[in-house]
Amino acid sequence: MERVAIANTLRRFIKENYLLGRDFIFADDDSFLEHSIIDSIGILQLVTFLQDTYGITVRDEELLPENLDSVNAVTAYLWRKLDGASSHDASAASQGAPGERA
Repeated sequence: MERVAIANTLRRFIKENYLLGRDFIFADDDSFLEHSIIDSIGILQLVTFLQDTYGITVRDEELLPENLDSVNAVTAYLWRKLDGASSHDASAASQGAPGERA
């Protein structure tokens, strides 16, 4: 998945779930909290959306503004998580099943 697709999905989710018909334009670097786009409960809903949509696990120590407080921050965070997951999957696949010899 490309970064642009991730950002587009996030923007659509935010517009549909948090702006609720408000004619509000925000930049991808705008803080969700500072611009009252998403409140603290909304961040938890965003985390659930990310986990359900992208099959990731957001650990407690990752619940930080630098990961979740703007479209760009979330996109970068997801990119790292998804890249890490695909690197792990590729590494596991190259090692074969447990007990198998290469």
